[in-house]
Amino acid sequence: MTSVYAAALALIMTLSAPVMAAEMIMFEQPGCAWCKRFNEEIAPAWPKTEQGQRAPLRRVNIHDTLPADLAGIPVERFTPTFVLVEDGQEIARLRGYPGDQFFWALVDDMLAKLDKR
Repeated sequence: MTSVYAAALALIMTLSAPVMAAEMIMFEQPGCAWCKRFNEEIAPAWPKTEQGQRAPLRRVNIHDTLPADLAGIPVERFTPTFVLVEDGQEIARLRGYPGDQFFWALVDDMLAKLDKR
């Protein structure tokens, strides 16, 4: 009986271990007109899309202290800058917001790099 409990505990601990997943980091700053446009055109739909499921959006203000898990990711002064990160590593970067007509195709190109890893 004890081995059953030990096996169950091991399974629970394995399932509850943190899993590093891809994230789309959006470096932004207050007053950024292109960030505002992204927020109006893309942000509401992002979590509902396949792209948003694969790489949830995480916002980082370039004027705040960089979170420790992003220490190896260079921050630029140009906003918005979108950086696809997986396991703490930069996979791809998109500088600026090109509008909703081009954004999704560029993001798909970025996400395709995850499949090549």
